[in-house]
Amino acid sequence: MTKRILSTVMLIGALSAGTTAFAQEATLSKKEQKAGWKLLFDGKTTNGWRGYKTQEAPGAWKVENGALFLDTDAKKAGAKGGDIMTAEPYENYELELEWKISEGGNSGIIFSVHEDPKFGATYQTGPEMQVLDDDKHSDGKIHKHNSGDLYDLIAAPARYAKPVGQWNTAKIIKKDGKLTLVFNGHKTAEVTMGSEAWDKLVAGSKFKAWDGFGKFQKGHIALQDHGDKVWYRNIKIRQL
Repeated sequence: MTKRILSTVMLIGALSAGTTAFAQEATLSKKEQKAGWKLLFDGKTTNGWRGYKTQEAPGAWKVENGALFLDTDAKKAGAKGGDIMTAEPYENYELELEWKISEGGNSGIIFSVHEDPKFGATYQTGPEMQVLDDDKHSDGKIHKHNSGDLYDLIAAPARYAKPVGQWNTAKIIKKDGKLTLVFNGHKTAEVTMGSEAWDKLVAGSKFKAWDGFGKFQKGHIALQDHGDKVWYRNIKIRQL
């Protein structure tokens, strides 16, 4: 191979690598910025995130290739796990993010999380948009427990998850109590929190006896540590 050809190949490789790195950075377009979108994750650090009832981000949550990553190997080595959540609470907003799950893995996007000494975890107050390997996790066989479902409350019309290892897109829109979930471009749930329909859903779920579940309109947004490796990226929010 001549030096000129070799140099060209190396240049193409470098440009390709640079493009990949750039694509992994958390950025907003000028149009998104003008529309009021803000990044919740900068793609480089855990700034703006912390654990439940603590000011520190759990050490098992790391940044890997522009994604917020739950490193279960680090947990086994002694790093602190647990859900990670936004430092600030939100009430009316549109949240968008991408996720991918490990084989047989389970996680979730939990919202309207209320901090109070009487509650021990994010999920005790916050509803969840399910994140799952539908095919290989046991929850995949349970109605209302598949990816994109409003966990244990509303099942998606169909299964829309991409194969393990591929990125999925999730959107949560919450305005004056009205909640809409969109998964890979498909609406998977719609209901108004605090309405009679909402109360009926909760009464028919595993949360029926949980004091405080789904009762708070304003709360933190959390990413669940369910003991499996999971990645989240391009996490952004627009307050409504």
